[in-house]
Amino acid sequence: METQNVKDTVRQIFTEYLNANGHRKTPERYAILDTIYSIEGHFDIDMLYSQMMNQENFRVSRATLYNTIIILINAHLVIKHQFGTSSQYEKSYNRETHHHQICTQCGKVTEFQNEALQNAIGNTKLSKFQLSHYSLYIYGVCSKCDRANKRKRINNNNKKEK
Repeated sequence: METQNVKDTVRQIFTEYLNANGHRKTPERYAILDTIYSIEGHFDIDMLYSQMMNQENFRVSRATLYNTIIILINAHLVIKHQFGTSSQYEKSYNRETHHHQICTQCGKVTEFQNEALQNAIGNTKLSKFQLSHYSLYIYGVCSKCDRANKRKRINNNNKKEK
């Protein structure tokens, strides 16, 4: 789906959600939604705040961002991830299922798709439960940190031999 079509669709979904739940339809909330749907990948509140301050005509407070994020999560337009100790978000409308690899050393988050994993999870029979969606986080050490760890071990071994 084209970016502008997606933005128009999520704007309509958001409007319907706000109407159905008695929330105000403020220009700031729509500006936040538009900014989020312009971001590729994950973001945190600080990144969103910076982007809003640099690109938008709206001066929004962090409190407005946090409150609006909660509404967008409840409207199923944003997903919240807890990667270790950091909360990150991503748009959820019209997104393909993907998985996350999180480096426990540097905190880098990498998205990947794996059809075999998706099929295995999709075909899993769950007792008295209807699957709607899922998140998969795989924790480990990225190749960059692994190389750095190996160099460090080699250097330490060389020091001990001297």
